[in-house]
Amino acid sequence: MKPLILINFKNYEEAIGSKGVILAQKLSKVKNKNYEIAIAPSTPILKTIADKVKIKVYAQHADPVGFGAHTGSISIEELKLIGMEGTLLNHSEKKIPFEVLKETIKLCEKNNLKVIVCASNLSEVKKIAELKPDFIAYEPKELIGGEISVTKAKPEIILEAVRLVKSISRNIIVICGAGVHSKEDVGQALLLGTKGVLIGHSVPKAKNPAKFLAEMLR
Repeated sequence: MKPLILINFKNYEEAIGSKGVILAQKLSKVKNKNYEIAIAPSTPILKTIADKVKIKVYAQHADPVGFGAHTGSISIEELKLIGMEGTLLNHSEKKIPFEVLKETIKLCEKNNLKVIVCASNLSEVKKIAELKPDFIAYEPKELIGGEISVTKAKPEIILEAVRLVKSISRNIIVICGAGVHSKEDVGQALLLGTKGVLIGHSVPKAKNPAKFLAEMLR
């Protein structure tokens, strides 16, 4: 598959409500034959965006529940029903206890929902790899939201993360994130053996997000 470029809208003011829908529409017009572009909007606008744009949409979180009496939970079955490609799990801003994560991954697999699990260090990478998710996103917590890319600050750890995951399962796709904000960062991530990047603030907060993303992927 093509390298994955996943833009996480988080709950940035520039990317919630109607602004998030407009942002998704703009990003959906960025075409690049070399990459698979996807977005992870905030939960309240997932269905609206999935209905309006032709771009793969991931939820920012999911709970290990289906339909039923689960007040306040994000149902995996409903995420699939409303057209989600997959879900992001265990982001450093939304950590999940290991046993809950294990249960969530299993239920996502059952419902054919792709799973991207974040890991902030090598020990977590190894532990998560044993659960066989579709993707593992290596993101050092201290670099998230900053201007220094993980590809510059910790290239040797990315190499080791890729090696570690592949020693457990060659089917798991490794991506990386934290501070990714340039064409050079994306290129370096691929050179280090990953198959994509997770991008946070640099795209949603850009003056012209679509142009910024297109230039990153040139």
